[in-house]
Amino acid sequence: MMIKQKIALLFDDKKGNLKGDKFVEYFISWLIIINMIAIILESYKGINTSYFLYFNILEIFSIIVFSIEYLLRIWISDLIYPDISPTKARVKYITSFMGVVDLISILPFFLPYFIKIDLRILRTLRLFRLLRLLKLNRYFKSLSVIKNVIVKTKSEILVTVFMVFILLILASTLMYNIEKNAQPEAFKNIGQAMWWAVATLTTVGYGDIYPVTGLGKILSAFIALLGIGIVALPTGIISSAYIEEIRELRTKKEVCNCPHCGKEIID
Repeated sequence: MMIKQKIALLFDDKKGNLKGDKFVEYFISWLIIINMIAIILESYKGINTSYFLYFNILEIFSIIVFSIEYLLRIWISDLIYPDISPTKARVKYITSFMGVVDLISILPFFLPYFIKIDLRILRTLRLFRLLRLLKLNRYFKSLSVIKNVIVKTKSEILVTVFMVFILLILASTLMYNIEKNAQPEAFKNIGQAMWWAVATLTTVGYGDIYPVTGLGKILSAFIALLGIGIVALPTGIISSAYIEEIRELRTKKEVCNCPHCGKEIID
């Protein structure tokens, strides 16, 4: 088997079955997780000052690994997408969602070497390192299950979001008109009343803005009770789809033993 084909099997989620496949999977997964921990620790001034060198070494090492991964994925694209020409295959990967994530996660490191960038902008661009977390979607099958669930229920979720948006507009408009005279500072406009509507509808109840009139309290109680059902609606939709997806996976992964070697065969 050619080296290129072996690398393609390592990085192809559907066909990867080499011994090194799991090693690559775990190595990159743990590197991404360590990167996320490092980003959190860097926000502590004392830790950042004391271990600045180590953070830099980790970042350079990560950039090298992710850059090699990105270039290899471009190189093997023609094997991953054999039905189209090599050029189109590479363009397909580069312009795919995960291809864009791979590029953006390493781009902030290389940009200063090609163009002059203001330090403040560079610091903002470095936040794109958080996108490395999305790369875990390749290596954790459970994340792909969640993605499939969201894709399957997107229509129902969009309807629910639209209903919530309409309810927020109605609730904030009513509360503004009820409370604007009693609390002109708290309810200056409908936009400010919408913050109250969000906090009440989601049953968070921060308490920074609340009604003082009798009618306002009645409306607030009604919205709070309605919020319980509104929050439960998308939860029920997603939970139902998740259970269905798990059942489908279990059906596909019916295990049987090979009559010749006795090893498990996954259909």
